[in-house]
Amino acid sequence: MVCSFECTFCRTCVETLLSNVCPNCGGGFERRPVRPARMLAKHPGGTTPVFKPIDPRSFAKLQAEQRDVAPHLR
Repeated sequence: MVCSFECTFCRTCVETLLSNVCPNCGGGFERRPVRPARMLAKHPGGTTPVFKPIDPRSFAKLQAEQRDVAPHLR
């Protein structure tokens, strides 16, 4: 799942831990689109993951403020 800033999390985390609230920007998540095969060869996806731990206390506040607001209204 990906937010508009391309923060990426697995569906399980988005649905169970994050309540569809991006911990980095507060936005909502959508299913990551599939890159067409002809473009994937020319523009391959990145292979180096970026690990950015979530601070549970600051995220709890953001999550509480945003979880009941529709993503397109955040």
